[in-house]
Amino acid sequence: MKICFPVESDNGLTSTIFSHFGSAPFFVVYDSEDKCVSTINNQDLGHIHGQCNPMKALNNKMMDAIIVGGIGGGAITGLNNMGIKVYKAVKGTIQENIDQFMGDDLMEMTMAHTCGGHIGGCAH
Repeated sequence: MKICFPVESDNGLTSTIFSHFGSAPFFVVYDSEDKCVSTINNQDLGHIHGQCNPMKALNNKMMDAIIVGGIGGGAITGLNNMGIKVYKAVKGTIQENIDQFMGDDLMEMTMAHTCGGHIGGCAH
């Protein structure tokens, strides 16, 4: 399973998760089968706010799950349409979030949990 985490700085599994999917400079990808970590530079970093193309951002790399601090409605819809589930990160490192995810302790995000004009508890 490939799990993706938006980050500001790539420090591998000790990276902290960035507050918003589309504005993250990098994505750290953890492959739970071979325990490998890789990095994708955000290919859509200069997008107009609210117009994130999540697959362009991920350089068209398919993921099984995204664990984020915050995400917009268009991005979550685009990811869900590709069969990619989005989960709300807990504070801490990627490794801490992997542990929570593997224990089924992270909440799957829906449109009700997205950033809408930066209100309603959006973390960024």
